[in-house]
Amino acid sequence: HVLYPSVRPPNRNRKNMRRSLLPCMLKLLFAFSGQANALQPLSFTPADAVSRRSVLFAPAAAAAAMVATNPAPSSAAGPNGLPLTTAPSGLKWADAKVGSGKPLEAGSTASIDYSMASTAGRFPQIYTTKDKGTPYRWTLGDGKTIAGIENAIIGEDGMPPMLPGGIRRVIVPSKFGYEALSAPNSKCVEGSAVGPIPPKDDTGAYQRWVQFYCNPRIPYQPDLVLDIKLYGKRTNL
Repeated sequence: HVLYPSVRPPNRNRKNMRRSLLPCMLKLLFAFSGQANALQPLSFTPADAVSRRSVLFAPAAAAAAMVATNPAPSSAAGPNGLPLTTAPSGLKWADAKVGSGKPLEAGSTASIDYSMASTAGRFPQIYTTKDKGTPYRWTLGDGKTIAGIENAIIGEDGMPPMLPGGIRRVIVPSKFGYEALSAPNSKCVEGSAVGPIPPKDDTGAYQRWVQFYCNPRIPYQPDLVLDIKLYGKRTNL
């Protein structure tokens, strides 16, 4: 009798092991293939839906991915689904939380926290003001903020105005975004161009934003995904 048999199995057993491992390997392959597909450029349709749990304070990359899954209408209408509505202008929107009080008017000071993501690229998340301690502020109608955000707050045909405390997701076409910054020699810094713009000291966020929204070398700008939380009326900036 052999006290310590060889660890290496006979050829016949090795073949059986390879056959038994093959289904597991295939499962892993298909699993990783699904993950790779999830990293493809995102697209949006009127039937898109978002989860209430994903809005604003979840990572923007995960939020954009959830929008891109294109669930069936029946799934979107479920208790955890929040269907996006398309306004006549082309802006898509959904309220995760409806605020209270009076809506802001042109000339009022607006104060928001936002999460920004792109509908293109392998890593869609761009920037968020969450936990930064500095909300984005401006005067409504002063021309210093992209129309997509102003329209989301003031409202438009088919989309009611936001109320203080509310949280809204908007999918912003380039015509309501940073389209003007695609011209050569545009100044792409906060204060010199339409905002909001990620701060330059956050190098990763700023470079991701410049790549898509202040780059004359690309022929188009992808839509923006913005989660906006509106704060109450302020009398000064």
